[in-house]
Amino acid sequence: MIRFFVQIIVNLITATLALLLIGLLIEGVTIRAAGLITAVAVFVVANAILAPFVFKMAHRYAPAAIGGVGLLSTVLALFIATLISGGLAISGFMDWVLATLLVWIITAIGGWLVMAWWAKRRVKARQSNTSN
Repeated sequence: MIRFFVQIIVNLITATLALLLIGLLIEGVTIRAAGLITAVAVFVVANAILAPFVFKMAHRYAPAAIGGVGLLSTVLALFIATLISGGLAISGFMDWVLATLLVWIITAIGGWLVMAWWAKRRVKARQSNTSN
């Protein structure tokens, strides 16, 4: 249960950083401060719902596309966030491509690093508890 909450917090933090960075780095991306929290929440929820669905569909109908599941769920979550939140706008094909790639990379690497650190910390804590 604790891991679930840590993962949610990590997803919220990495998504916030990713959206802020694409807003700063990509000219065709607009982030409105008033809608940032909503955009992050919508993106995280949409991605959490879409990733397993996209994986299942790819596994069933296009096994060769399984590697692109993260990218596809990221672009779909970004699209939903632009429709619902009002805090995120992306214009232009290349802006969509770059935004998708950056958000996917930032959230994936950030998530892996934080979860690895957290897991390592828990293992150390358990080892110290068993040695006492």
